[in-house]
Amino acid sequence: MISTIQNLGVRSEHAYAAGFASIGLSVLSWTVSLGKSKSKPQADRWGLFVGEWTPTFFAIGVALKLEETSSKK
Repeated sequence: MISTIQNLGVRSEHAYAAGFASIGLSVLSWTVSLGKSKSKPQADRWGLFVGEWTPTFFAIGVALKLEETSSKK
């Protein structure tokens, strides 16, 4: 699966950038949801939902980095 992602042109830097972007998006979605619904539990759920993407993107980044270094040998 990782080699397929790499063949599509996705590099580890892209996955790391997506991970950092999801951190910012998590804070942004929490703030916007809190302002719209006035319900802190609902805002927390939105922030946590988006925040759960971060470790996935970082794990994909690590896997892509390993794939990149092994393909150079």
